[in-house]
Amino acid sequence: MIKRIFYLLVLTTGIVLAQSSPKIIVQPTEYDFGDIKQGTIAKKTFTIMNDGTDVLQITQVRASCGCTAVKPGKTELQPGESTELNVEFNSEGRIGKQNKIVYINSNDPENTTFKISFTGNVVNEENSAKGPQLTFEETSHDFGKVKEGKILNYTFKFVNKGKSTLEIKDVRTSCGCTAALVSSKKIEPGNEGTLRVELDTSNRSGKMTRNITITSNDPDEPNKTLTVSAEVLKEAN
Repeated sequence: MIKRIFYLLVLTTGIVLAQSSPKIIVQPTEYDFGDIKQGTIAKKTFTIMNDGTDVLQITQVRASCGCTAVKPGKTELQPGESTELNVEFNSEGRIGKQNKIVYINSNDPENTTFKISFTGNVVNEENSAKGPQLTFEETSHDFGKVKEGKILNYTFKFVNKGKSTLEIKDVRTSCGCTAALVSSKKIEPGNEGTLRVELDTSNRSGKMTRNITITSNDPDEPNKTLTVSAEVLKEAN
């Protein structure tokens, strides 16, 4: 009898706790600023809402980078209440693609650390107008299903759409099983080039995804990433 009463008390307490708890919701969860002029501060307001049935307490808000400032309007929200979260990204000293994360810590038992993210492309307008521009026709290729042991090849095509000579400074792969060879390290304005990628599937199985990073003197995007993938099938013994 005592065990049964104890069980009922635990069950009842659990139901009460489940029915009375805060729930954090943030809108939007992702945002793209697009092109950002270097040196300017990009601003975006997110909305934090308590969709639960108990008080939501925001204990900490921090960004993944010191270039980003975050400030919530309130740190305590009643059920159904919302507040603004102001995010400011300082692009001073930055160039190219940016990807930042904001962490929101709260007493939501199911989501103690809520993450939102924003992206943007910092451009130097003065350099962009007269600089090189590395543009690929495509940035990914899937070889599909292949037998283990095959060496796969694919050629990516690119063009210099800028107004000065494009210089390929470095080509790096994320794995020793991947090799990449660029047709020329200097491409004049309007001219095309190729990047030949070789993927070795020896001793591999399942889904393979490998990255190739190209570093150039493109002022807007000095690092570009290409992706190759394949599903490697091992032959039955």
